[in-house]
Amino acid sequence: MAESLAAYGDLPRPAPHTNAELAALIGLLKRPKARIETVTVGHSRDAASRAAAGAFAAAWQARGGTVLAAVDWPESAASWLRPAKRLTSREPDAWVIAAAPLGFAQLARRLRHSTDWDPAHTVAFAALQDSRLPALAGPETLHGLRGVTSGGGIWEVNGRWVTTHPPAAGP
Repeated sequence: MAESLAAYGDLPRPAPHTNAELAALIGLLKRPKARIETVTVGHSRDAASRAAAGAFAAAWQARGGTVLAAVDWPESAASWLRPAKRLTSREPDAWVIAAAPLGFAQLARRLRHSTDWDPAHTVAFAALQDSRLPALAGPETLHGLRGVTSGGGIWEVNGRWVTTHPPAAGP
């Protein structure tokens, strides 16, 4: 595994989230016809991911949403089954992820193969906006995953590609 990971180079550590990032993330979940009320929040154990997950949970609850669970995981693990099952056990309307790419890619493989997790019902913070993430996670593992950029734009995974869209123009 270490040799195959070396092919991807140094993956970035999550940076602190921005206000624009948090607002865009909530905007993705609150878009018309989304009908998302309950979420499960997953995050890496680094300080930036923990802070982003906490800020999201507070903002979501302040808007009347429900956080069913908050699940964390290490960057490396002998098994990813326990956090995968904890993330999916309460059947949320959506999942929100604040994580470092390496740990999330490994967790995503387990989520995809062992649970009913759907990346199309998952939104992520900017730390996962990395073009290497789909290859690292494996073919089609992340297809449909969407996220936000630190400036408030949107990115999405389509197959093995990550496409980024700038923030919408203001009024």
